[in-house]
Amino acid sequence: MAELMDRRVAELPGLAEIEAAGDLVYRYMRPTAQYSWPLINERAGAEVWVKHENHTPVGAFKVRGGIVYMDWLRRTHPQVTTIVSATRGNHGQSLAYAGVKAGLQVVLLVPKGNSREKNRAMEALGAEVVESGNDFQESTEHAMELEMEQGWHRVPSFDRRLVAGVATYALEMLRVCPELETVYVPVGMGSGASGMIAARNALKLRTKIVGVVSSEAPAFAMSYEAGRVIEHAAETIADGVACRRPDAAALEIGRAGLDRVIMVDENEVEAAMRLYFAATHNVAEGAGAIGLAALLKDKQRGSGRVGTVLTGGNVDSDVFARVLGAGEKLRFRRE
Repeated sequence: MAELMDRRVAELPGLAEIEAAGDLVYRYMRPTAQYSWPLINERAGAEVWVKHENHTPVGAFKVRGGIVYMDWLRRTHPQVTTIVSATRGNHGQSLAYAGVKAGLQVVLLVPKGNSREKNRAMEALGAEVVESGNDFQESTEHAMELEMEQGWHRVPSFDRRLVAGVATYALEMLRVCPELETVYVPVGMGSGASGMIAARNALKLRTKIVGVVSSEAPAFAMSYEAGRVIEHAAETIADGVACRRPDAAALEIGRAGLDRVIMVDENEVEAAMRLYFAATHNVAEGAGAIGLAALLKDKQRGSGRVGTVLTGGNVDSDVFARVLGAGEKLRFRRE
C-alpha cells in the first residue's frame, strides 16, 4: 500500500501542469479572491483566510476541472459528441458550462430528490438532466451503463485532469495568502483535496491539509482510517460531499497527503453557513461551509494562521432560509 500511495502522489500534477491548466481556466474566469474576514477571525480566535470559490461562473470550484477536462477531450477524442456523468450539481454545472461551449451534448444523472435549483442551473447551461437512483452512487452506476449502451463518453468524478484544473484554485490561494499553517478542505470524491495537495507539494510548502467530511457521509473518513475503500450511506445538507463509495485513487492520495480527516455534524455545518452569511454576506452551501465548521471545531488547530475554502454557494433558497432561521442569533463581541 505504501508504494502504491507514493506512486499516486508522484503522479499528481506538478507546477508546470497546474500553471498550464491555469492558462486554460483564465480564458473563462479570473482568479477568485481570498480574504481574511474580521468577524470570522474573532469567532475562530485566529487569522483565517477564506478562498472564495463561490465566485466562479457556476458558483463553485468544480468549473476549473470541467474546463481543463473538456479541452483535453476535444483535442484527443474529437469523435465524441455526447458526454454523460453523475452529479449532485456542481460537477454537473462544470461539465455543462465547459461541455456545451465545446459543442458537446451533455447528459447528467442526478439522484432522486436532488437540489431543484442545481438541476435548473444545469439545464439553463444547456445540459439534459435525468433523475436516476436513490443516491449519487446509483446515479454513477447508471452513467456507467449508459456509457456502454450508448457509446457516450463518461466523465468520471475523479480524474487527473479534473485535479489539475481545480488545483489552480489552491495554487492561487497558497501563492497569495501569507504562509498558512493549516488548510481545511472538504472531501467528496476527492478532486478538491487532491488539488490542494498537488499545489502544496508543487510549491514545497509545509502547510498541513485537513480533509473534512460530514458525520452523515463518513465513508471517506472511515476509508482513510482503515486504509481501504469502505462504503457507507450518505445523506447530509452538505450534498457536495455526500459520497457513499470513495474513489480508490483519491483515497490513496489523501492518505499520503492529508494530515488528518475531521468529521463535523449537521448542526456544525449549518452554524458555519450562518456565520459565513453574517460575517461576510456570502451564501455558502453545506459543502461550501464544511471546512469552516471543521476549522472552528478542531482542537488540534493551534494558534497559527489557517485557511479554508468556500467551495460553493449553490444551495436551494428554501433550504438556506431554513438554515438562517434556525438556531440562536449570532452575537459578535463588541470591542
